[in-house]
Amino acid sequence: MKRTNASYAEMPARQVELLDAAARAFTQMGFALATIDTVADLIGVTKGSVYYYYRSKTDLFFAVHRRAMEINLDAITPLARASGVSASQRIWNMAHRHTHLMMEHLNYQRVTVQGLEMHLMGRTNEQQRAQLEELVQLRDTYERLFRTVIEQGMEAREFPAMRVELTVKPLLGALNWTTMWYQPRDGETEDDRESIARHVANFVAAGLSAGSPAGLVIPFPQTNR
Repeated sequence: MKRTNASYAEMPARQVELLDAAARAFTQMGFALATIDTVADLIGVTKGSVYYYYRSKTDLFFAVHRRAMEINLDAITPLARASGVSASQRIWNMAHRHTHLMMEHLNYQRVTVQGLEMHLMGRTNEQQRAQLEELVQLRDTYERLFRTVIEQGMEAREFPAMRVELTVKPLLGALNWTTMWYQPRDGETEDDRESIARHVANFVAAGLSAGSPAGLVIPFPQTNR
């Protein structure tokens, strides 16, 4: 049994291939219907090749979820903590990049939206429950990035006073729901995806700044992804 919690960049090519196939299987079939055989068949290997890296379907599901959280945290953390950038601009940048991540890594991101607790709570052993708690903590860490920037925006009077805990969840819910309605189209270009990401980011930032002091209008320039 190989180490299964290695970062994606450290994984052998076969393990990466398995994880990508698992993300596709869970997306297409859901956790309940997808099987180890399903994953193996997608890339033409035996299920023993899957068990070489992952003890169970649940462990494989956790690995896919962990990979999605790695993607998101690696991309969004520097945007949230950027110095010399207003909170309103940081929120726009974060929403913009998050939307791109939803489209670029659609299978992985759809797995995270399926919900860990709904599928797995009560069906896990002690070791898996520890992994589940780790993933919940990663999700909470990601949410705190948005909470912190919103709080900083309130302090700077860029955003009106609000209950941050009741704001960040629907904000992330709207961003994550991209995985439900977005479907790549034949002939779709990077400009098409950029247009979607900018529209979603404008929607999120405008919602947060509504009612802000002095009728604040937030400029959202083109950003490098």
